[in-house]
Amino acid sequence: MVSNKLSPDVVHSVITKQVNDPKRLLDFFNWVQFQMGFSQKLQSFSILALILCNSRLFSRADSVVNQMIMMSSGGYSEILDSLIKSCKEFDLNNGNGNENSNNNDRGVVFELLIDGYKKKGLFDEAVSFFLGAKRNGFVVGLLCCNGLLSDLLKANKLELFWRFYNGMLEANVLHDVYTYTHLINAHFRAGNAKEGKRLLFEMEEKGCSPSLVTYNVVIGGLCRAGEVDEAFELKKLMDKKGLVADVFTYSILIDGFGKQKRCTEAKLMLEEMFSKGLKPGHVAYTALIDGFMRQGDSREAFQVKEEMLARGVKLNLFTYNALVKGVCKFGDMEKANALLNEMIMVGIKPDTQTYNNMIEGYLKEQNTSRVKDLLSEMKKSNLVPTAYTCGMIINGLCRHGSIEDASRVFEIMVSLGVKPNAVIYTTLIKGHVQEGRFQEAVRILKVMDKKGVQPDVLCYNSVIIGLCKARKMEEAKDYLVEMIERGLKPNVYTYGALIHGYCKSGEMQVADRYFKEMLGCGIAPNDVVCTALIDGYCKEGSTTEATSIFRCMLGRSVHPDVRTYSALIHGLLRNGKLQGAMELLSEFLEKGLVPDVFTYNSIISGFCKQGGIGKAFQLHEYMCQKGISPNIITYNALINGLCKAGEIERARELFDGIPGKGLAHNAVTYATIIDGYCKSGNLSKAFRLFDEMTLKGVPPDSFVYSALIDGCRKEGNTEKALSLFLESVQKGFASTSSLNALMDGFCKSGKVIEANQLLEDMVDKHVKPDHVTYTILIDYHCKTGFLKEAEQFFVDMQKRNLMPNALTYTALLSGYNMAGRRSEMFALFDEMIAKDIEPDGVTWSVMIDAHLKEGDHVKTLKLVDDMLKKGGNVSKNVCHVLIDALCRKEHVSEVLKVLEKIEEQGLNLSLATCSTLVRCFHKAGKMDGAARVLKSMVRFKWVPDSTELNDLINVEQDSTDSENTGDFLKQMAWEVACQVRA
Repeated sequence: MVSNKLSPDVVHSVITKQVNDPKRLLDFFNWVQFQMGFSQKLQSFSILALILCNSRLFSRADSVVNQMIMMSSGGYSEILDSLIKSCKEFDLNNGNGNENSNNNDRGVVFELLIDGYKKKGLFDEAVSFFLGAKRNGFVVGLLCCNGLLSDLLKANKLELFWRFYNGMLEANVLHDVYTYTHLINAHFRAGNAKEGKRLLFEMEEKGCSPSLVTYNVVIGGLCRAGEVDEAFELKKLMDKKGLVADVFTYSILIDGFGKQKRCTEAKLMLEEMFSKGLKPGHVAYTALIDGFMRQGDSREAFQVKEEMLARGVKLNLFTYNALVKGVCKFGDMEKANALLNEMIMVGIKPDTQTYNNMIEGYLKEQNTSRVKDLLSEMKKSNLVPTAYTCGMIINGLCRHGSIEDASRVFEIMVSLGVKPNAVIYTTLIKGHVQEGRFQEAVRILKVMDKKGVQPDVLCYNSVIIGLCKARKMEEAKDYLVEMIERGLKPNVYTYGALIHGYCKSGEMQVADRYFKEMLGCGIAPNDVVCTALIDGYCKEGSTTEATSIFRCMLGRSVHPDVRTYSALIHGLLRNGKLQGAMELLSEFLEKGLVPDVFTYNSIISGFCKQGGIGKAFQLHEYMCQKGISPNIITYNALINGLCKAGEIERARELFDGIPGKGLAHNAVTYATIIDGYCKSGNLSKAFRLFDEMTLKGVPPDSFVYSALIDGCRKEGNTEKALSLFLESVQKGFASTSSLNALMDGFCKSGKVIEANQLLEDMVDKHVKPDHVTYTILIDYHCKTGFLKEAEQFFVDMQKRNLMPNALTYTALLSGYNMAGRRSEMFALFDEMIAKDIEPDGVTWSVMIDAHLKEGDHVKTLKLVDDMLKKGGNVSKNVCHVLIDALCRKEHVSEVLKVLEKIEEQGLNLSLATCSTLVRCFHKAGKMDGAARVLKSMVRFKWVPDSTELNDLINVEQDSTDSENTGDFLKQMAWEVACQVRA
């Protein structure tokens, strides 16, 4: 039998020799395939395809090519190699045409293969096959190239598009209008509008006239890029060139204007369509409806709907979705439901997008029951919720604090086979973090990793931001490390959260380290980060660093906003830098920024604290003129300023006028005026206000009780003070400051037993004493000669981790001095200096007095010198002691001996000390003594040789002039700040 003699080699031999009748040859090949059931050589397919193409039997060749693709296990390269080998080894030139014709026919085989690959969606293989053929000298025609370019764009394979197009350029394939149109489209798809426009004009220069389709592609690309005006100009250019805009052109422009909320122009385009005899379809009408909805004009959108129906254009799914989306956005869910019912009634089945819009609308209303109903309706309609649907629901529930419901929706979503994406996981993580459920948030982070969804920067930021807000800084830092280890780059929000967290925790060194690390990574800080640093530095009193950060912002072109300026102004004022704050306010106004009530309140409060009550009221009037309404905080600051200035009646007038301004007194208002009355000794009015605030439902706070207790203490009414204090303890308002006021009252009244008992009782009731409490007790016991008890209190306070300050040490030093125990006194002073506790003027006076009593004038002068070097002021008391010891009782020769001893010990006195000593003699009227002292100072090189008496005497006057200059500068800053800007 013939079949027994057939084999792939025999078939191959027949195909290569019997080429006279290609159709019979194909029938034979197919018969063998069907009858024998064995696979033929790939080379046989290649030769057969070439023979059929050579005979122009392209449809039959196409079927062979498709079989090649199906049977090839080695991919495109195996087929390419086979085809190229067949072209080179098998000569088809046997009288059936010239060589050029045959070469063209051979090229068709390559085109058929490219077409076969792209029909199967194998675009990578199609492009690779083209490039492989090109490398071997076989180039397909322009028609095939344009087809592949078009299909690559439709499949959104932009990377492959450019790879293929570059191959076309290398092969010198000519461009026609279709090539240029596809190329322009690709540039717009890639977001390169400039290059897309350039190519439009380039093709004309090269003699290739753009078609209407080309212009439509460019107009569409420009509209998508937001360049609608340019798109409209291009449409006018089209008209001039004789190209008539079609429905598609107008629809694109209507959509472009609509998306920019320029619906008047969009409607003009629609009217122009009618004037040109064009009939708008669903696309144009839907675009216009969507535009009006975006613009917030639902009434006009529904008018377009009616016009659409009147002109015989029925609404489709997309039009209804545009209407539903718009009314849901406005929160008109009644109308949204009516539209949904209307859709169903006219036979249009709502899709997932319709339900998504409805669900989003109901989520805004927090109507979760209706959301559940809609999900049931979707299920009945066989519509599976998408990841977007579920994500939207989860986000809405999390936003309203329903994290448990959000978790249940997530579980349902997974059970339906909908795969959660990173956005949904991030939403859940953020929801749990906001509820303080950090363990659950971290668990979800690990779950998404196991499910193959890689956590992104947004995910980690959600965890880090939440932890920082909860002040869990160490955990937040750990997740920063983890995200970096994953290869994720922290951004300004990552670092911003850490910086803000550490600033709020008062750890400014760590915050600054992360700020520098952020800058080192090339991440530009934003105004939020800088404002956090400024606020943090101001709170710890480091206004220089805060100002440096502010200037750093300006240097990096980060524009400070009202919050930033307000934070720095408030910080400067809080630290007593009124002049700096006013200069910054001037800069603030020059930039055209409008201060808010918070900024004005800060400055008003600053003036009030520094006694500038007149300036405070000027600023109050200025802010009212600018249309900024003062709030209760403003008036509280003004009342406080008036009380501090002793203008209690004026403060009361302002207090009484507050309700007339539409504001209500709060606890601070009452506390401020009550404190003012207590300090002015008018306790009866203070108590009347105390009763009034209770009647008006304003609960008293610890400050009110402290003010009243302190007022009673000043009047010596310790019984009433104690009664108020116990009442505050019972109500939970007891404060350390009120305890201290009462303690001071007991001590001044000699009720030391009551004071000691009160301390013990309050420790049991968790009202914690502070260093002031112990300082009061130590001072009292030292003054009454009970040094042993004072020493015990000094030890006890340190056991409670309460650090003694200068006042505490001075009280104990005075006690030792009075008792003549100066060796212990000097040792205690050395301890104080070793602990970096700066002595105040009283401390220096006590120590100077002690050394003088010991008759050690050398140490006395050295102590004065140390004091002046540390910036201490020479008080009248210190001057009196020096004058009395060195000028009145001692001869000048004795003073000179003291100076000699200081010089012999290798010590030298500062210029300030020399000036003080000379002025002591000058004040005592002993100019001769002053001159002799100066002569010694010059000889010891403590002052320059050219120094004269008046130089040292006038140092004090120069200091006074400097202070006056400072006042003048403050006034200048104020005048600049209060100028009315045009």
